[in-house]
Amino acid sequence: MVQRLHLVFGGELVDPQSTQFANVDEIDVVGIFPNYAAAYNAWKAKAQATVDSAQTRYFIAHLHRLRDEETASSPTAKLG
Repeated sequence: MVQRLHLVFGGELVDPQSTQFANVDEIDVVGIFPNYAAAYNAWKAKAQATVDSAQTRYFIAHLHRLRDEETASSPTAKLG
C-alpha cells in the first residue's frame, strides 16, 4: 500500500486573499496525517476554532506529491 502523507498547517496571513504568512516563525504546524480524511478532519477543526480571525487560515499540503530534490527528475536538481 502506498503511503500518502498530508501536512496540516496555518497561521495569520498578511492579507486574507493571499497565502503569505504575517510571521513565519509563528506558523502553527498541526501535524502530519496518514491520509487525506484524517488531515481534513484536523484542518476543519482548526479552521472552525479560528473562524473569528479573518486573517488566520489553515492549509493541507499533500506531502506525497513532493519530489526528492536530489533526483534528476526534479527541476531544482537540474539547475545545480
